[in-house]
Amino acid sequence: MSEIQHGRLPQRPHEPARKDGVPRALSGVVLDAPDPRALAAFYRRLLGWETVEDESDWVSLKGPGSTKLSFQTEPEYRPPTWPGRNDRQQMMLHLDFEVDDLEAAHEHAVAAGATLAGFQPQDDVRVYTDPVGHVFCLFTGD
Repeated sequence: MSEIQHGRLPQRPHEPARKDGVPRALSGVVLDAPDPRALAAFYRRLLGWETVEDESDWVSLKGPGSTKLSFQTEPEYRPPTWPGRNDRQQMMLHLDFEVDDLEAAHEHAVAAGATLAGFQPQDDVRVYTDPVGHVFCLFTGD
């Protein structure tokens, strides 16, 4: 098993311990899914990140110098609605990914299995859903 265990990294010697109770860093973001391995495979195709933990109910991906993106089993998972509606599961969060070329990134995302959302609120951002309905955005940094 890797040194990374369910979102916790061991403290590095060069990092001073925090005694004030303030978190040192955001370790990762966790998405619920009925099948975490399948959803992780989509994000691996989309982002090109490597798998750093792979269990039947928990999978974590990590890119160079990035926060981990993890996936956990949630048998009762219900996909959010975009845009939100009061009578449906609300979006609890979304992921933003900065890209260099929005059109090339769009083609790549769709080829990886993303679905372009029907509602696009901005010209310089593209909103997508992953295979289980989590919302994410691609945008250029300029």
